[in-house]
Amino acid sequence: MSAALVKELRERTGLGLLECKKALAAAEGDVDKAIEELRKSSGMKAAKKAGRTAADGVVATRVAEDGSYGILVEVNSETDFVARDENFLGFVDKVVSAAFEGRQTDVAALMAGDLESAREALVQKIGENISVRRIQLITAEEGVVGSYVHGNNRIAVIVELKGGEQELARDVAMHVAAVNPQVVSPEDMPEAVVAKEKEIFTAQAQESGKPAEIIEKMIGGRIKKFLSENSLVEQAFVKDPDMTVGKLVANAGADVKSFARFEVGEGIEVEKVDFADEVAAQLKGD
Repeated sequence: MSAALVKELRERTGLGLLECKKALAAAEGDVDKAIEELRKSSGMKAAKKAGRTAADGVVATRVAEDGSYGILVEVNSETDFVARDENFLGFVDKVVSAAFEGRQTDVAALMAGDLESAREALVQKIGENISVRRIQLITAEEGVVGSYVHGNNRIAVIVELKGGEQELARDVAMHVAAVNPQVVSPEDMPEAVVAKEKEIFTAQAQESGKPAEIIEKMIGGRIKKFLSENSLVEQAFVKDPDMTVGKLVANAGADVKSFARFEVGEGIEVEKVDFADEVAAQLKGD
């Protein structure tokens, strides 16, 4: 087979050199026939799906019965339709079980072996790219871990308390799911974030034309409000707005130590292609 034919087949299928050479040999040099035969094989299907962005899917949690630790997992698919498929959800359960039992947070290590084989088989069956994106483990050193999963498995949270009970931790996790705080308390906010907000507030305040000492007070007040609005313990509890989350847990003799919140697809950039532009590009290529 000529190098040009092999190159063309590789570019059109994304498959390896050896596989392309074999396919061309079997098709007697006919690229289109080779592609047709490769499309019937699982190899090409998996290779083509692997390049697609998987930004949908589900998040899931599992917490030890005694509340000593819990995990949070995100598994992605390309569409919401597949995210509700029983086969997909069965795979998610296997991933969660393996991560929970092994307290494993390294996705690559977790997927080595049987789970990766199961993922590849599911890609072939469902026809979409599927990926395990991230895993978080939280261990309670002096208290309990509680979790909450919102709606159709789109948002999931685990919360660690020092003291308290799992039901309280679940209530706090529910609040985190709804309000999405950035940190536990104001002092946890990264200095870079505070500096950026101060820069913005300063620019806004200076436009007011007020004296410097007034502007300084305005900036201080806005920073304080920003920290309060984005710190879990200072937020009004969603189930009782007259009480802060900090007061809620303090009344139970507990403190919030940490939390983790996963929302499906957050931070994943999905390339949006205009259909008309895509068709025009394909015609131009022809």
